[in-house]
Amino acid sequence: MANTLTNLIPSIVRGFDVVSRELVGFVPSVNRDPSSDRLAKNQTLYSWASPTASLSDITPNNVSPQGADKAQGTKSISITNYKMSDFYFTGEEEKALAYSGSYGNIVTDLVEQAIRTVVNQMEADTALAAAIGASRAYGTAGTVPVAAGLADFSPFSNVKKILDDNGAPTGNRACVIDTTAAASLVANYNLTRVNEAGGQMTLRDGTILDMYGMAIKQSAQVQIPTAGAMASATSTSAAFTVGQTVIPLAAAGTGVVAAGDIVTFANDTNKYVVSSVSFAGANPASGDSITLAAPGLRKAQGVATRAITVVATATRNLAFSKNAILLATRLPARPSGGDMASDVQTVTDPRSGISLEISMYPQYRQVRYEVAAAWGVTVIKPEHIATLLG
Repeated sequence: MANTLTNLIPSIVRGFDVVSRELVGFVPSVNRDPSSDRLAKNQTLYSWASPTASLSDITPNNVSPQGADKAQGTKSISITNYKMSDFYFTGEEEKALAYSGSYGNIVTDLVEQAIRTVVNQMEADTALAAAIGASRAYGTAGTVPVAAGLADFSPFSNVKKILDDNGAPTGNRACVIDTTAAASLVANYNLTRVNEAGGQMTLRDGTILDMYGMAIKQSAQVQIPTAGAMASATSTSAAFTVGQTVIPLAAAGTGVVAAGDIVTFANDTNKYVVSSVSFAGANPASGDSITLAAPGLRKAQGVATRAITVVATATRNLAFSKNAILLATRLPARPSGGDMASDVQTVTDPRSGISLEISMYPQYRQVRYEVAAAWGVTVIKPEHIATLLG
């Protein structure tokens, strides 16, 4: 087989067919901005963010009222990941494999693994960004959300409630869970009885079905971020208001938290995700604060200090609306005059819409192959993401 990518395209396509069936739940479920355009590393893209609407009284008049000014906002996303996976063959290796007839199959396997590695990293980055950028959480750390054999699906209805309360669109919702939660869920006998589940997907095909308006999917890259070490901390005695996001801290307790940690407050059962922090030192001090993700506090509280509890390390299964997360994928930039690659092909995964670049680099008595992509991910609407702890 000649060393040209044109001849290897059938092998590359076969690799896509295998890898696209990996446990990738986030990438197909989020808003994607895929393109075969080339961008430089750390180049920034912008997406619009519409402001909230205002309400005013209707007053009859002989002239039409002036329309309200609207400052259109933007959300930025940087192409921070320039990644590749490669392999090579020497001339002697290719000759030996060609004589045995296994060269094409081995190339297929290597391309499959390269694509798998790149796509899985995109999946992991998307899962982590969503976990850090979620609004609130439901569930118990260290406890599988749904027990096998029981018909209690309330954890899913409760993360749905968070999305509903936050005003997330009712369409294009997904709940991506890890394989442990998925194994427990599909072992639920109500989901394998066609007359009760309403379909044969779980029983016949092993597919996790839609539930409460959410497509239940699984991913091998669901994240388990390590919880912050803050303990015995309290807020100041200032009153809390509904929608408040900045929580001032008193000089009490030890340790700190970081963006993505989940906290609760005394007299409030809601679990809030921290979006950013301001600590002057290694322990809470006067003037320090934590900022909660939008839409902020759901319960008002009077003047008093409130104990703050950090939720323990937990699996971050996630329910979200498609518009909440943006994944932008591009091809890595090349010099205008080209580089040492003798053949370059762009292959687009028909299922995810992600374009990857396959390149061949002739070298001294060997040929190197590379699968490459550039991408960035950001949370557009924290209100439209809810964490299901596990």
